[in-house]
Amino acid sequence: MSESTASPPANAAWGGRFAGRPAEIMERINASIDFDKRLFAEDIAGSKAHCAMLVRQKILSAEDGEAIAGGLEQILGEILAGKFVFKRAHEDIHMNVEQRLAELIGPAAGRLHTARSRNDQVATDFRLWLRNAIDRGDRQMQALQAALLGQAERHAATVMPGFTHLQIAQPVTFGHHLLAYVEMLGRDRGRMADCRKRLNECPLGSAALAGTSFPIDRHATAAALGFDRPTANSLDAVSDRDFALEYMAAAAIAGVHLSRFAEEIILWCSDGFRFVALSDAFTSGSSIMPQKRNPDAAELVRAKTGRLAGALVGLLTVMKGLPLAYGKDMQEDKEPSFEVADTLELCLAATMGMVLDLTANEAAMRAAAERGFSTATDLADWLVRVLGLPFREAHHVTGSLVKRAEERGVQLAQLSLAEMQAIDQRITNPVFDVLDVASSVASRTSFGGTAPENVERAVANARERFL
Repeated sequence: MSESTASPPANAAWGGRFAGRPAEIMERINASIDFDKRLFAEDIAGSKAHCAMLVRQKILSAEDGEAIAGGLEQILGEILAGKFVFKRAHEDIHMNVEQRLAELIGPAAGRLHTARSRNDQVATDFRLWLRNAIDRGDRQMQALQAALLGQAERHAATVMPGFTHLQIAQPVTFGHHLLAYVEMLGRDRGRMADCRKRLNECPLGSAALAGTSFPIDRHATAAALGFDRPTANSLDAVSDRDFALEYMAAAAIAGVHLSRFAEEIILWCSDGFRFVALSDAFTSGSSIMPQKRNPDAAELVRAKTGRLAGALVGLLTVMKGLPLAYGKDMQEDKEPSFEVADTLELCLAATMGMVLDLTANEAAMRAAAERGFSTATDLADWLVRVLGLPFREAHHVTGSLVKRAEERGVQLAQLSLAEMQAIDQRITNPVFDVLDVASSVASRTSFGGTAPENVERAVANARERFL
């Protein structure tokens, strides 16, 4: 068959080089439109900015520029209205838009791709999309912080046991415990902000890998798209995805925090704790056991956040062996990034819902704090402060008192003074003042400590810092 009668290639992007059509399986593995169509708004925004720059630089005529801009606006409207037909034969979002633009305005559509490549185009689209994802996630994290602060303020003096090794350690307040997650989320937001700052450079105009000979103005394009500056090296601009990896890493760390909190909610709802209760809105029942109320929302947050770490490891594995510049392997960057954003946003929304929904069982929390000799450290501190014992000696005396109470099956405060003096005769009656859990938490007034007055100040301070 001669070249003149051969079937045209499926994709016009390289029609001059390829005469035959790709195999069906090649079309399936090569096409990315099924997922990168999510970049449509960013792709069209980038094309508009590129077009306007080409016109200003007199690389493109004003007439062609006007036709292109109008066509792009029409395409955006079609996509938003659900009338645009995405075609796998056109491979990706860039060519789907370009082919439709050609249908609308004719050959002038082909001039839009002057001084750019799909390599710098997709890198620009992807950065724009991730920037928006970071902004959405930050708003959700801030809202979750606000919900936690509201509960922390309500429970500034609600006594609960603090744990180490999941063993009762010292009394704290529920408000203080919730404030720990406010701080974690603050650092999560800081990591996302740092990521946003570093990714906010514009690759457009880097072309395939080496830049372009056309007299383009990359600074103008970057400014039009809200970037701080254009990327400094064309090879780096099209071939690295560290901005996506950094986003995924920050999301994975945030997911760890959400998962840990979800695990605590699950424990707190269990029969062994009963510290909090969730309503029907965030629990489910059993198909066979009518008495069950399962904290499924928390369990799903705990599970789904595992996807964040998995996606990060997946993209790290894709990128680690790639030489400069672009390789088609990098098409695998978007699906995990989209999944990370979707999963993180879902888990943040579910967690905020649970925080707003939960009801604290203050009596159960206090009763648990009074078990497990949680004021033993207060007793040791009293021996140091009042009797002048070295802390190691005080620790030993307190350990002996705990052993005695354990043998009798009572708490420290239920030992008589005589029993205490049998261990150390220097102990006096005021020791009982420090064995109450409320007195214990009230005494922890060091900066960052659990005293209710500290919690109230910390809530106010956190609102100033984060909200």
